[in-house]
Amino acid sequence: MKALSALSVEVRQYLLVTGNYWAFTLTDGALRMLVVLHFHTLGYTPLQIAALFLFYEIFGVITNLVGGYLGARLGLNRTMNIGLGMQVLALLMLTVPAAWLTVPWVMGAQALSGIAKDLNKMSAKSSIKLLVPDNQQGTLYKWVAILTGSKNALKGVGFFLGGALLALLGFTGAVLSMAAVLALIWLGSLVLLRRDLGKAKAKPKFRDMLSKSRAINILSAARLFLFGARDVWFVVALPVYLSTVFGWDFWLVGSFLAAWIIGYGIVQSFAPSITGKKSGHVPDGRAAFSWALALAGFPALIALGLSAGWSAQVVLLGGLMLFGVLFAVNSSLHSYLIVSYAKEDGVSLDVGFYYMSNALGRLLGTLLSGWVFQQYGLEACLWVSSGFVLLAALISIALPRHSTPAS
Repeated sequence: MKALSALSVEVRQYLLVTGNYWAFTLTDGALRMLVVLHFHTLGYTPLQIAALFLFYEIFGVITNLVGGYLGARLGLNRTMNIGLGMQVLALLMLTVPAAWLTVPWVMGAQALSGIAKDLNKMSAKSSIKLLVPDNQQGTLYKWVAILTGSKNALKGVGFFLGGALLALLGFTGAVLSMAAVLALIWLGSLVLLRRDLGKAKAKPKFRDMLSKSRAINILSAARLFLFGARDVWFVVALPVYLSTVFGWDFWLVGSFLAAWIIGYGIVQSFAPSITGKKSGHVPDGRAAFSWALALAGFPALIALGLSAGWSAQVVLLGGLMLFGVLFAVNSSLHSYLIVSYAKEDGVSLDVGFYYMSNALGRLLGTLLSGWVFQQYGLEACLWVSSGFVLLAALISIALPRHSTPAS
């Protein structure tokens, strides 16, 4: 406690925001794995499972747009705490008797969880902009990378947790245990999170939700296709493929996807070092284009390897690891660029608009993951993924570039 009290207010708030984000992310990753595996065993088709996440992604799009406006008017502490509270409620909705777990009911719970997730995420990412001075872009990049990377590593732990809890406690017991722990964290956040965090000096108007920045609009379009490229094969197609084609059980599917997300998060945390921060450089539009272009060929190569009849486990699992490394760097670059481009007063407006595009990409990827996999198989999902990354790279050509290296 002495060590914590010796830290600056900004660092303490950063740790609290990060802790809230971590706790939320664990339940979010676990819940996604619980829903995919539980409803797959009940006989749902891949497209039906994708439909369960439809409202989760749709309301994520709406929440990021409106949430940025609310964060600027009410303060990021309130939007973060509202998100935590809503996730507790979404989890409790899934503890009803099995006969009540109809598709509309689960979709409703997922809608609430989608709102909660994006309120929490927007609040966490926006808060960092306010805690780091504008003239310390290297520090800003490092803090964003740590938050983003650690979040994804914990989402991977959440995938493992979801598979493990489903095997140990069953669906209802798993969801109830997560709701209880998150409720305690929510109560602590209500007391400790700073009241005025992120509130804009001038009350924003509703029309201010749409970004007026060319750079943010371009980056948002690139983000849409980047995350659509990941989710088009990762959300539904991959877990179902591992379960049906490889014959893996809950523990193995959850553990593998958890390991992938954890590794992906670790790479994100080290992205500043990978992209040249040690030599005094912070990334710009040129870096976003180059790294996206490097990623674009990997899904196509995996598809070609599967078509050629090579060992599916070697090609798919090995290719997925390499894809994860490059995707992590791309994601971390984007996360830094949006926080860097956003204006400080009302930062949540710009960040919310950007993550609206992120959620739209996830929505597109999730729907395509179920439909393309059911109709044409995993290889088709991989070709769509490759095309989406290529589009993200081409869009990134228009992003601003440094005239000289920035420190």
